[in-house]
Amino acid sequence: MNITHYTDKQLFQTTADGYTAYLEYTVENGRLLVLHTVVPPAIGGRGIAAELVKTAFDYARRQGWQPAATCSYALIWLQRHPAYTS
Repeated sequence: MNITHYTDKQLFQTTADGYTAYLEYTVENGRLLVLHTVVPPAIGGRGIAAELVKTAFDYARRQGWQPAATCSYALIWLQRHPAYTS
């Protein structure tokens, strides 16, 4: 999966079958905070949201930021991957 990071827009994005999926974030107080993860229903169920969240949190870790989320999907992802919060 090819995920593009637009740092100026604070956005990770990918396209599948002509549909665009994306993750929006902000950085505050040493945390990368995932605000929204959007995957159109036509391309849902393929693990795209998981890849977007993992890519964003891997980026956060490389920057020395703590992964965090207000997005419900990203919050559940963090619960399932506790190594990202330690």
